[in-house]
Amino acid sequence: MSDRDLNGRTLAITGATAGIGRVTALELARRGAKLLLLNRSADRTAAVLSAIEDTVGANRARFIALDLASLDSVRDAANQVLALDEPLHGLINNAGIASIRGATKEGFELAFGTNHLGHFLLTSLLLERLTASAPSRVVTVASRAHTRTRGIDFDALQRPTKTYTGYPEYAVSKLANVLFSAELGRRTRGTGVTTYSLHPGVVASEIWRRIPGLFQPIVKMFMISNEDGAKTTLHCATAPELESETGLYYDECRPHRTSRAGRDDALAAELWKRSEAWTR
Repeated sequence: MSDRDLNGRTLAITGATAGIGRVTALELARRGAKLLLLNRSADRTAAVLSAIEDTVGANRARFIALDLASLDSVRDAANQVLALDEPLHGLINNAGIASIRGATKEGFELAFGTNHLGHFLLTSLLLERLTASAPSRVVTVASRAHTRTRGIDFDALQRPTKTYTGYPEYAVSKLANVLFSAELGRRTRGTGVTTYSLHPGVVASEIWRRIPGLFQPIVKMFMISNEDGAKTTLHCATAPELESETGLYYDECRPHRTSRAGRDDALAAELWKRSEAWTR
Protein backbone atom coordinates (compact mmCIF):
# COMPACT_ATOMS: atom_id res chain seq x y z
CA MET A 1 0.00 0.00 0.00
CA SER A 2 1.38 3.35 -1.05
CA ASP A 3 2.49 5.74 1.69
CA ARG A 4 2.42 8.69 -0.66
CA ASP A 5 2.89 12.17 0.78
CA LEU A 6 -0.37 14.05 0.24
CA ASN A 7 0.66 17.48 1.53
CA GLY A 8 -1.01 20.17 -0.57
CA ARG A 9 -3.70 17.80 -1.82
CA THR A 10 -7.41 18.20 -1.01
CA LEU A 11 -9.71 15.19 -1.20
CA ALA A 12 -13.44 14.81 -0.61
CA ILE A 13 -14.88 11.58 0.77
CA THR A 14 -18.45 10.47 1.38
CA GLY A 15 -19.51 8.28 4.29
CA ALA A 16 -16.49 8.83 6.52
CA THR A 17 -18.18 8.54 9.93
CA ALA A 18 -17.64 4.78 10.33
CA GLY A 19 -16.25 1.64 8.73
CA ILE A 20 -13.79 1.80 5.88
CA GLY A 21 -14.67 5.44 5.21
CA ARG A 22 -13.49 6.50 8.64
CA VAL A 23 -10.29 4.45 8.32
CA THR A 24 -9.67 5.90 4.86
CA ALA A 25 -10.16 9.48 6.06
CA LEU A 26 -7.84 9.07 9.04
CA GLU A 27 -5.12 7.51 6.90
CA LEU A 28 -5.36 10.18 4.21
CA ALA A 29 -5.09 12.86 6.90
CA ARG A 30 -2.08 11.09 8.39
CA ARG A 31 -0.40 11.27 4.98
CA GLY A 32 -0.95 15.03 4.82
CA ALA A 33 -4.16 15.47 2.84
CA LYS A 34 -6.73 18.14 3.57
CA LEU A 35 -10.16 16.52 3.73
CA LEU A 36 -13.76 17.43 3.01
CA LEU A 37 -15.97 14.98 4.91
CA LEU A 38 -19.32 14.68 3.16
CA ASN A 39 -21.57 12.90 5.66
CA ARG A 40 -25.18 12.88 6.81
CA SER A 41 -24.57 13.42 10.52
CA ALA A 42 -22.76 16.41 12.00
CA ASP A 43 -22.66 14.72 15.40
CA ARG A 44 -21.04 11.56 14.11
CA THR A 45 -18.63 13.54 11.95
CA ALA A 46 -17.50 15.50 15.03
CA ALA A 47 -15.86 12.35 16.40
CA VAL A 48 -13.92 11.88 13.15
CA LEU A 49 -12.85 15.52 13.09
CA SER A 50 -11.63 15.16 16.67
CA ALA A 51 -9.65 12.04 15.79
CA ILE A 52 -8.05 13.79 12.82
CA GLU A 53 -7.16 16.79 14.97
CA ASP A 54 -5.61 14.51 17.59
CA THR A 55 -3.55 12.81 14.88
CA VAL A 56 -2.38 15.63 12.60
CA GLY A 57 -3.55 18.90 14.16
CA ALA A 58 -6.37 21.37 13.61
CA ASN A 59 -7.84 22.69 10.35
CA ARG A 60 -7.10 19.58 8.31
CA ALA A 61 -10.72 18.52 7.71
CA ARG A 62 -14.13 20.12 7.21
CA PHE A 63 -17.66 18.73 7.50
CA ILE A 64 -20.16 19.23 4.68
CA ALA A 65 -23.68 17.86 5.09
CA LEU A 66 -24.70 15.31 2.47
CA ASP A 67 -27.63 12.91 2.17
CA LEU A 68 -27.11 10.88 -0.98
CA ALA A 69 -30.76 9.79 -0.95
CA SER A 70 -31.79 13.39 -1.71
CA LEU A 71 -30.64 14.99 -4.94
CA ASP A 72 -31.32 18.43 -3.49
CA SER A 73 -28.92 17.60 -0.65
CA VAL A 74 -26.31 16.45 -3.18
CA ARG A 75 -26.61 19.74 -5.03
CA ASP A 76 -26.29 21.72 -1.82
CA ALA A 77 -23.19 19.77 -0.79
CA ALA A 78 -21.54 20.24 -4.19
CA ASN A 79 -22.27 23.97 -4.08
CA GLN A 80 -20.60 24.19 -0.67
CA VAL A 81 -17.50 22.41 -2.00
CA LEU A 82 -17.32 24.71 -5.01
CA ALA A 83 -17.89 27.80 -2.86
CA LEU A 84 -14.63 27.09 -1.04
CA ASP A 85 -12.92 28.13 -4.29
CA GLU A 86 -10.07 25.69 -3.67
CA PRO A 87 -8.51 22.92 -5.75
CA LEU A 88 -10.02 19.44 -5.47
CA HIS A 89 -7.59 16.64 -6.21
CA GLY A 90 -9.74 13.64 -5.44
CA LEU A 91 -13.26 12.42 -4.78
CA ILE A 92 -13.82 9.13 -2.97
CA ASN A 93 -17.37 7.87 -3.46
CA ASN A 94 -17.33 5.63 -0.40
CA ALA A 95 -20.76 5.89 1.24
CA GLY A 96 -23.23 3.10 0.68
CA ILE A 97 -26.16 1.18 2.07
CA ALA A 98 -27.14 -2.48 1.91
CA SER A 99 -30.21 -4.47 2.91
CA ILE A 100 -32.31 -1.38 3.58
CA ARG A 101 -35.62 -1.33 1.73
CA GLY A 102 -37.36 1.79 0.51
CA ALA A 103 -37.09 4.69 -1.91
CA THR A 104 -35.16 7.94 -2.12
CA LYS A 105 -36.75 11.35 -1.77
CA GLU A 106 -37.25 11.45 -5.55
CA GLY A 107 -38.73 7.92 -5.67
CA PHE A 108 -35.76 5.85 -6.88
CA GLU A 109 -35.01 2.43 -5.42
CA LEU A 110 -33.09 3.20 -2.24
CA ALA A 111 -29.84 1.29 -2.84
CA PHE A 112 -29.56 2.48 -6.44
CA GLY A 113 -30.47 6.06 -5.58
CA THR A 114 -28.00 6.22 -2.69
CA ASN A 115 -25.11 4.10 -3.93
CA HIS A 116 -25.11 5.20 -7.55
CA LEU A 117 -27.38 8.10 -8.46
CA GLY A 118 -26.35 10.40 -5.61
CA HIS A 119 -22.69 9.75 -6.33
CA PHE A 120 -23.26 10.19 -10.08
CA LEU A 121 -24.70 13.67 -9.49
CA LEU A 122 -22.05 14.63 -6.95
CA THR A 123 -19.24 13.60 -9.30
CA SER A 124 -20.85 15.38 -12.24
CA LEU A 125 -21.17 18.63 -10.30
CA LEU A 126 -17.56 18.49 -9.08
CA LEU A 127 -15.99 17.25 -12.31
CA GLU A 128 -15.06 20.67 -13.64
CA ARG A 129 -13.22 21.47 -10.40
CA LEU A 130 -11.50 18.07 -10.44
CA THR A 131 -10.41 18.67 -14.04
CA ALA A 132 -9.08 22.13 -13.23
CA SER A 133 -7.09 20.61 -10.34
CA ALA A 134 -5.65 17.69 -12.32
CA PRO A 135 -4.02 15.34 -11.83
CA SER A 136 -7.00 14.17 -9.81
CA ARG A 137 -8.83 10.92 -9.12
CA VAL A 138 -12.38 9.66 -8.68
CA VAL A 139 -12.48 6.46 -6.61
CA THR A 140 -15.80 4.64 -6.31
CA VAL A 141 -16.25 1.86 -3.78
CA ALA A 142 -18.20 -0.84 -5.61
CA SER A 143 -18.34 -4.52 -4.66
CA ARG A 144 -17.87 -8.04 -5.95
CA ALA A 145 -21.64 -8.19 -5.48
CA HIS A 146 -21.89 -6.61 -8.93
CA THR A 147 -21.30 -10.10 -10.32
CA ARG A 148 -24.59 -11.30 -8.76
CA THR A 149 -26.76 -9.59 -11.36
CA ARG A 150 -26.81 -9.98 -15.12
CA GLY A 151 -27.98 -6.51 -15.95
CA ILE A 152 -30.17 -3.56 -14.98
CA ASP A 153 -33.96 -3.36 -15.04
CA PHE A 154 -34.27 0.39 -15.51
CA ASP A 155 -38.00 0.40 -14.75
CA ALA A 156 -37.37 -1.24 -11.35
CA LEU A 157 -34.97 1.55 -10.43
CA GLN A 158 -37.89 3.97 -10.31
CA ARG A 159 -39.80 1.99 -7.67
CA PRO A 160 -39.18 1.14 -3.98
CA THR A 161 -37.14 -1.95 -3.11
CA LYS A 162 -39.03 -5.10 -4.09
CA THR A 163 -37.15 -7.99 -2.45
CA TYR A 164 -37.17 -8.90 1.24
CA THR A 165 -33.40 -8.80 1.74
CA GLY A 166 -32.67 -5.93 -0.62
CA TYR A 167 -29.56 -7.81 -1.79
CA PRO A 168 -30.53 -8.10 -5.47
CA GLU A 169 -31.07 -4.34 -5.56
CA TYR A 170 -27.74 -3.83 -3.78
CA ALA A 171 -26.03 -5.93 -6.46
CA VAL A 172 -27.56 -3.77 -9.19
CA SER A 173 -26.36 -0.61 -7.45
CA LYS A 174 -22.83 -2.01 -7.29
CA LEU A 175 -22.94 -2.94 -10.98
CA ALA A 176 -23.96 0.66 -11.60
CA ASN A 177 -20.88 1.80 -9.64
CA VAL A 178 -18.60 -0.31 -11.85
CA LEU A 179 -20.24 0.84 -15.09
CA PHE A 180 -20.23 4.48 -14.00
CA SER A 181 -16.53 4.44 -13.15
CA ALA A 182 -15.63 2.80 -16.46
CA GLU A 183 -17.75 5.24 -18.49
CA LEU A 184 -16.38 8.20 -16.55
CA GLY A 185 -12.89 6.96 -17.35
CA ARG A 186 -13.70 6.92 -21.05
CA ARG A 187 -15.23 10.39 -20.94
CA THR A 188 -12.34 11.97 -19.00
CA ARG A 189 -9.46 10.25 -20.78
CA GLY A 190 -6.69 12.74 -21.48
CA THR A 191 -7.99 15.37 -19.04
CA GLY A 192 -5.81 14.39 -16.09
CA VAL A 193 -8.78 12.92 -14.21
CA THR A 194 -8.46 9.17 -13.65
CA THR A 195 -11.12 6.84 -12.29
CA TYR A 196 -11.17 3.60 -10.34
CA SER A 197 -13.84 1.29 -8.92
CA LEU A 198 -13.07 -1.41 -6.40
CA HIS A 199 -14.15 -4.28 -4.22
CA PRO A 200 -13.03 -3.59 -0.64
CA GLY A 201 -13.74 -7.12 0.57
CA VAL A 202 -16.71 -8.13 2.67
CA VAL A 203 -16.05 -5.76 5.53
CA ALA A 204 -17.43 -5.92 9.07
CA SER A 205 -18.81 -2.40 8.83
CA GLU A 206 -22.11 -0.72 9.60
CA ILE A 207 -23.30 -1.15 6.02
CA TRP A 208 -24.67 -4.55 7.07
CA ARG A 209 -26.32 -3.41 10.27
CA ARG A 210 -29.85 -3.89 8.92
CA ILE A 211 -29.41 -7.18 7.13
CA PRO A 212 -32.12 -9.63 8.32
CA GLY A 213 -30.92 -11.58 11.36
CA LEU A 214 -31.28 -14.93 9.60
CA PHE A 215 -28.49 -14.00 7.20
CA GLN A 216 -26.08 -12.22 9.56
CA PRO A 217 -24.11 -15.32 10.76
CA ILE A 218 -23.52 -16.38 7.14
CA VAL A 219 -22.34 -12.94 6.03
CA LYS A 220 -20.06 -12.48 9.04
CA MET A 221 -18.19 -15.71 8.27
CA PHE A 222 -16.55 -13.94 5.33
CA MET A 223 -15.91 -10.50 6.81
CA ILE A 224 -12.59 -8.70 7.16
CA SER A 225 -11.62 -5.72 9.32
CA ASN A 226 -12.26 -2.12 8.34
CA GLU A 227 -8.49 -1.57 8.22
CA ASP A 228 -8.06 -4.34 5.68
CA GLY A 229 -11.13 -3.17 3.81
CA ALA A 230 -9.71 0.32 3.35
CA LYS A 231 -6.48 -0.86 1.71
CA THR A 232 -7.73 -1.01 -1.86
CA THR A 233 -9.48 2.36 -1.57
CA LEU A 234 -6.25 3.93 -0.32
CA HIS A 235 -4.27 2.21 -3.07
CA CYS A 236 -6.58 3.58 -5.77
CA ALA A 237 -6.58 7.05 -4.22
CA THR A 238 -2.82 7.40 -3.74
CA ALA A 239 -0.62 4.86 -5.56
CA PRO A 240 1.65 6.74 -8.03
CA GLU A 241 1.78 3.80 -10.45
CA LEU A 242 -1.96 4.12 -11.09
CA GLU A 243 -1.64 7.57 -12.66
CA SER A 244 -1.49 5.98 -16.12
CA GLU A 245 -4.55 3.77 -15.52
CA THR A 246 -8.21 4.75 -15.66
CA GLY A 247 -11.63 3.11 -15.66
CA LEU A 248 -10.43 -0.19 -14.23
CA TYR A 249 -11.86 -2.27 -11.36
CA TYR A 250 -9.61 -3.32 -8.47
CA ASP A 251 -9.65 -6.11 -5.91
CA GLU A 252 -6.92 -6.58 -3.28
CA CYS A 253 -5.02 -3.59 -4.75
CA ARG A 254 -4.81 -5.12 -8.22
CA PRO A 255 -6.81 -4.71 -11.43
CA HIS A 256 -9.45 -7.41 -11.61
CA ARG A 257 -11.80 -8.61 -14.34
CA THR A 258 -15.41 -7.54 -13.84
CA SER A 259 -18.50 -9.54 -14.70
CA ARG A 260 -19.71 -9.61 -18.30
CA ALA A 261 -22.31 -6.97 -17.48
CA GLY A 262 -19.58 -4.87 -15.90
CA ARG A 263 -17.78 -4.85 -19.26
CA ASP A 264 -20.87 -3.91 -21.29
CA ASP A 265 -20.02 -0.53 -22.82
CA ALA A 266 -23.52 -0.12 -24.27
CA LEU A 267 -25.09 -0.71 -20.85
CA ALA A 268 -22.67 1.79 -19.30
CA ALA A 269 -23.61 4.40 -21.90
CA GLU A 270 -27.33 3.78 -21.33
CA LEU A 271 -26.90 4.03 -17.56
CA TRP A 272 -25.05 7.34 -18.00
CA LYS A 273 -27.76 8.70 -20.32
CA ARG A 274 -30.56 7.80 -17.91
CA SER A 275 -28.64 9.01 -14.86
CA GLU A 276 -28.11 12.38 -16.54
CA ALA A 277 -31.81 12.66 -17.32
CA TRP A 278 -32.85 11.64 -13.79
CA THR A 279 -30.54 14.16 -12.12
CA ARG A 280 -31.34 17.25 -14.21
